[in-house]
Amino acid sequence: MIAVVQFGGSNCDRDAVRALSDLGFEAERVWHEDPLPEATTGIVLPGGFSYGDYLRGGAMAARSPIMESVREAADDGVPVLGVCNGAQIGCESGLTPGAFTTNASARFQCEHVYLRVENADTRWTAAYEEGEVIELPIAHGEGRFELDAERYEALEADDRILFRYCDEDGNVTDEANPNGSLGNVAGVLGDSESVAVLMPHPERASLPQLGNTDGRGVLAGFEG
Repeated sequence: MIAVVQFGGSNCDRDAVRALSDLGFEAERVWHEDPLPEATTGIVLPGGFSYGDYLRGGAMAARSPIMESVREAADDGVPVLGVCNGAQIGCESGLTPGAFTTNASARFQCEHVYLRVENADTRWTAAYEEGEVIELPIAHGEGRFELDAERYEALEADDRILFRYCDEDGNVTDEANPNGSLGNVAGVLGDSESVAVLMPHPERASLPQLGNTDGRGVLAGFEG
């Protein structure tokens, strides 16, 4: 069972459950003050505005009671996916490196973007080819990925960058970067391949009736 953690201010938890269910997974929402169910085989930290983004996006939710259990589960190899606000929570809780901060535009960005698959040899990207371009929606005000130079070089050397913002032809350019992220980074792995975060929303591009299913491959990562 995939536990979709619901924080105060989450608003993509139902979207995640529906998208996962459409892919054949058993998924249910779990309130952040409750324990993870014993049957948990995967975890989603969904998008939204936990605690109203007070202090920083994800900073308070990262200290919610359930997050210690999430970190322990991740250490045991349970797959964890953080999306948008969930990506912020993942970084703030130490599951993944770096931080997501205010967009370079200082505006909330809500649009469809193109992503280039940088590493197709992970559970989260195995459905794609390296260099493939997919289209996903974004909706965030604090999506700019930042990391110090030394750790960024290590992230690249370890092939832990999953996606970069690009244009329709796969060119990674400043113009294709919607938020000013370092290196156009849109998604990264944690220390373990089982943990990933990304700012774009795969669950919003997974149902056929929405006209775009490019995100299904990311969610299929829960299959292992």
